[in-house]
Amino acid sequence: MEPRGWLPLLLQLGLMWPPWAQPEPQLRVFVVPHSHMDVGWLHTIQENMQAYVANVYNSVVEELTLEKKRRFIAVEQEYFRLWWDGVASDKQKGQVRQLVATGRLEFVLGGQVMHDEAVTHFDDQILQLTEGHGFLYETFGVRPQFSWQVDPFGASSTTPTLFALAGFNAHVISRIDYNLKEAMQDNRQLQFVWRGSRSLSAQQEIFTHVLDQFGYCSEGFYWDGDPVFPGPPKNGLYPFMEIPVTEDTIPSFTNLLVNNVLARATWFRTPHILWPWGCDRQFFNASLQFTNMDRVMEEVNKFTDKHGIRMKYASLGNYFRAVHAHRLSWKVRDHQDFLPYSSEIFHAWTGFYASRSGLKGLARRASSLLYAGESMFTRYVLLAPHRFLDPAWGLQQLQQLRWAVSEVQHHDAITGTHAGKVGDMFVEHLSTGMQAVHKLMASITQDRSPANSGPEPGGHFAVVYNPLAWTVTTIITLTLDFPSVSITDESGRPVPAQVQSSKEMPSAYDLRMLTTIPGLSYRHYSIRPSRSSQKATGETAPFVASTQHFGPRLRRRGRQVGCHLVLVENDCYTVFLDTDTNLMHSIWERRSNRTVRVTQSFMEYHVKSDSNHDPISDNYVFTPSGRAEPAWEAVRMEIVEGPLVTEIRQYFYREVNDNEPTFAIYSWLARGPQSSDGELLCHRIEQEYRVGPLELNREAILRTSTDLNTGQVLHSDNNGYQMQRRPYRQNMWNTIARNYYPMVQMASIEDLPSRLVLLSEQAHGISSQGNGQVEVMLHRRLWNNDQWALDNNVTLNDSSVVHPVFWLLLGPRTLTSGLRQRSGLALQHRPVVMLREMNGEVGGPTQEAVTLPSSVHLQILSIPGWKYSSNHTKHLQTLQKGEHEAKADLRRVLLRLQHLYEVDQDPVLSRPVTVNLQSVLRGLGSVVSVEERSLTGTWDVSEMHRWTWSTRDPHGHRGSGTLVLTLPLSPLSGHLLMGLFQVQG
Repeated sequence: MEPRGWLPLLLQLGLMWPPWAQPEPQLRVFVVPHSHMDVGWLHTIQENMQAYVANVYNSVVEELTLEKKRRFIAVEQEYFRLWWDGVASDKQKGQVRQLVATGRLEFVLGGQVMHDEAVTHFDDQILQLTEGHGFLYETFGVRPQFSWQVDPFGASSTTPTLFALAGFNAHVISRIDYNLKEAMQDNRQLQFVWRGSRSLSAQQEIFTHVLDQFGYCSEGFYWDGDPVFPGPPKNGLYPFMEIPVTEDTIPSFTNLLVNNVLARATWFRTPHILWPWGCDRQFFNASLQFTNMDRVMEEVNKFTDKHGIRMKYASLGNYFRAVHAHRLSWKVRDHQDFLPYSSEIFHAWTGFYASRSGLKGLARRASSLLYAGESMFTRYVLLAPHRFLDPAWGLQQLQQLRWAVSEVQHHDAITGTHAGKVGDMFVEHLSTGMQAVHKLMASITQDRSPANSGPEPGGHFAVVYNPLAWTVTTIITLTLDFPSVSITDESGRPVPAQVQSSKEMPSAYDLRMLTTIPGLSYRHYSIRPSRSSQKATGETAPFVASTQHFGPRLRRRGRQVGCHLVLVENDCYTVFLDTDTNLMHSIWERRSNRTVRVTQSFMEYHVKSDSNHDPISDNYVFTPSGRAEPAWEAVRMEIVEGPLVTEIRQYFYREVNDNEPTFAIYSWLARGPQSSDGELLCHRIEQEYRVGPLELNREAILRTSTDLNTGQVLHSDNNGYQMQRRPYRQNMWNTIARNYYPMVQMASIEDLPSRLVLLSEQAHGISSQGNGQVEVMLHRRLWNNDQWALDNNVTLNDSSVVHPVFWLLLGPRTLTSGLRQRSGLALQHRPVVMLREMNGEVGGPTQEAVTLPSSVHLQILSIPGWKYSSNHTKHLQTLQKGEHEAKADLRRVLLRLQHLYEVDQDPVLSRPVTVNLQSVLRGLGSVVSVEERSLTGTWDVSEMHRWTWSTRDPHGHRGSGTLVLTLPLSPLSGHLLMGLFQVQG
């Protein structure tokens, strides 16, 4: 019998027990102590460490050691690692090991941070999780099995999928739309089995618990108050401390707690209540917290026979084990996410999709650079000898950027919802890490290049590295200060190139070069100023592009357009431009032989700034005061034409007489070889936008309007992993904002004949506010008089100029389905150019190419440097003996392969793929062992026995997007395969 309505019945039956009987408690309350510690929000990481974080761990460890019944969960590993490495004494480290071994201190989630779920890329989610899990495993031998994603602003279906692949048994979320949460509470549906991936489905389902309306905080039970910055007060008195528990006050505390528990009990299907005890920045005085709560819980438990409640301290694992043992059958939720998130009528948390756009772009560029550096370093280390570069030093450079990229995935970091000084900290950490990896990659190329064997010094020497595991044909752009150049490759052959004036630097020149680079390989180019007479010397000069100028055109209101068109074309597209407006008019696509009307225009949403009278936009929420309005009055155009690339430059002026444009669109159509390697180059229209500085209280969008009959249905990605269908939904309040969604890498609109795909270098907000329309929020500048925002400097008065990059694909769905994933990766992982002054060297030896099937992506190839045995029993024995490897293991390589296509997405590309690991690993040395591991590498999959949960849909679909490996890994169904292999030294 399903226990629906069990609480009132059991409370009535409890009154009928004879006085000598001791009934079992009807409700078991699991009090889970925790402290939510944001890795950068209102204060920097070091400020937080000094003010309260160090004291959280100091005092919690002491209190757990004093009393065995107490428990605590630790979440953010960046803070714990800083405490462990820089604060904890040897005595405290010994106490922690004992607490972890006995389950009194439990690590949940286990990543460096509690990552955002809307605007992070899944590569970076995996990275930060791997960083934390590797530390925990090599230090304690533990592997987190429960998530604690309680504060991100909406929930993605990517996260539970990744957590299942990492070995988690249950998943906790909190922030979902307020209307939906209320309905789920009323219907006791806050717990369910989530099949986050359409392709993996039942294989990677995970039990999910949505925290009820009280969230992760426990109001009225904060005896340590609020922390004080810059450091703890000497008198020990903190603001907002609760009155202590005494004989006089204990009735009010117990009544508050019992009533809270009884309310929660009506929302769940089992008699087990998860009661999170803590909130933001709590437990820095754990003695006060535990001493007072001990008394309250003892008082409640004295009267169990009266109110049927039994309380105990618990870890998250204690709670889920009790729920799992209840063996109910659970409802299944499919791959749909919980985005967007609204906390009330006018609070649609969709603004942060575009807040601090510059930081979002820097974070993604840092991640892409790290990806390239990882594979280049791995191939370098495993191909002896190393002439000059110390591999241990190289690993340190990578680890610095790994930490910085992991850190910025925090839900108050990449979201742009932090204070200004905290943003400066994130930028500094990313920039420093990127400099380190640039230095490493430059050192590797120099180490591989013979010295003093080239031509006379002068000019520049460029090394271009392709980080993808397939051959890439693309256009490389270099900015130079001289227009006449001679370019040759490593064999001395001239390179196809063109030169043109730089779009925003009048005294500089853009050199565009056509290059083809095999997978995980690099090419060398010599770039020298041309001699006075190239005819006499026989040098081949790059083509100098010609420029057509089209004077300013005023914004037209209702007048006829399209009478005077000029075209720009390559072998895939013809773009028609309207010289009456200087705007794009339409695009003809060769494969479908169809012309689609396409017009692009910058617009702005206006927002109000008086928080006392109107709903306002801020870092988090988007609350427009009306529909978007045109943000320009005149537009000027240039067409720069050459044999490799034709560039369209459109400059948008806010006022007719402005000297500088506020907005610009730079579009490129490239011409390249008609081989399969050049297919991606031809089938894209590359665009870079210039946006800013904005006026105050403006939110800038680029609206692309087409004549596609889309029915206002948009598709956008979850974290660059899988697509979500986004139909336009009418709401009584705030309809515009509640129809905005995150786009991390990809979005599209379509009708039956054609699809328009937008690929982005970074995260943005995206919406379809009209049939055939798609608009991208690019930048925001906000100021309001909210005192809290002013006091904490989170007004988002962002006066920067940003340059987001997009690629547009247009064509039949059969074409775009096959191209969009690989094109998205080609944008995300563009070749890395290392440019330096020429010093007499020439190109080094060529590398053996790595080429994967077209359906498969090399998600990571790296040397993590972990200091542990992958034999779990042996590793635990080593830890028990107090032994620890002193040096990083440079012969153990982490490999992840990703099947790019979802089930049924493409009739050919979605099929299972056979990958020969001998081919993938060729050139890395003698492979002595291969292990199939969990997503973060800490589990051998043969030992990872995740819990099974009974469901009302027991025969869930098992996906067909498979990878079949021909070296000792067994077949694995799904998108992601993670393995370790050991290389003989």
